[in-house]
Parts: sequence; structure tokens; C-alpha cells
Amino acid sequence: MDAVIRGVAVYGVLLVIFRIMGKRSLGQITTFDFILLLIISEAIQNGMVGNDYSVTNAFVLILTLLMIDIGLSLVKSKLPILEKWLEGVPVVIVEHGRPLIDRMRASRVDVSDILTAARKLHGLERMDQIKYAVLERSGEISIIPELEGGLRPRSDARRA
Repeated sequence: MDAVIRGVAVYGVLLVIFRIMGKRSLGQITTFDFILLLIISEAIQNGMVGNDYSVTNAFVLILTLLMIDIGLSLVKSKLPILEKWLEGVPVVIVEHGRPLIDRMRASRVDVSDILTAARKLHGLERMDQIKYAVLERSGEISIIPELEGGLRPRSDARRA
């Protein structure tokens, strides 16, 4: 039973920490972020396992963590407010080529992140070519290009 309590506690702490860290951290993981996650997992492992390194204890911990995850997904489907807190909501960070600095700061996104997404998704080079940039719940940045003369964006027109 001790392993279950430890697993629940660790899950809860990590849930709060990653929610505070924000969407961008998980959506655009860097090599350093990946290494940090590995270090965190190693640091937490001893706290969850305690002195019991048996395979049975490992299975109990795995089941505990999976059951918490399944339980939370069921609760989120019933309580939309909890889903908003856990998953967040999409945030518009650029509107008609104008960066919304306060929202960008709160989400820890900078102009270079937005321009990178614009280049990758649509071949756009400048901020004024972006109608909207949205930081999605997953941490990815969606770009809606400004239309030129009421037509599709140039980058799409070349593909058609």
C-alpha cells in the first residue's frame, strides 16, 4: 500500500509542476528539456520505490500511475472546468501581425518561436503575414496566414 500512496503523491506533485510550467515546455521539447525529464525521473524513482525494488512493487506503481491517468481522463470528461485547468485553453498570441506581448510573456513564447512556426507551416517570413498565431493546448503554435487579395496564402497557392 505504501507504493500506491507514494505513486499518487508523486503523480500529483508532477501534475502541478508541469501545469505551472505551461504548455510551451511540453509542446516544444528541446534536448535539454529531455535530459531534464530523465534526471527528474531518476530523482523521483527512489522516492516512489522506497526500499522495495521488487518486480511486484514496480507493477503496483505502474498500475497506480495508469489508474490515476485513466481516472483523471474520466473526471475531465465530466468536469470541463477541471479539464481547462489541467489541459489549458488555446491562446491567441498574434493578431493581424501584431504580437500580443503580455500573452506571449505569460506563455513564455517569443517572436522567434512564432516566426519559426510560420516558416515551417506556411513559408511565411514576416510577422505582418500572420493573421493569427495560436498557442494550442498541446504547446504547438498554429498559424493562420493573412489572405492576399481575398485568395489563399501564396504558400498554399504554390502547392495547389
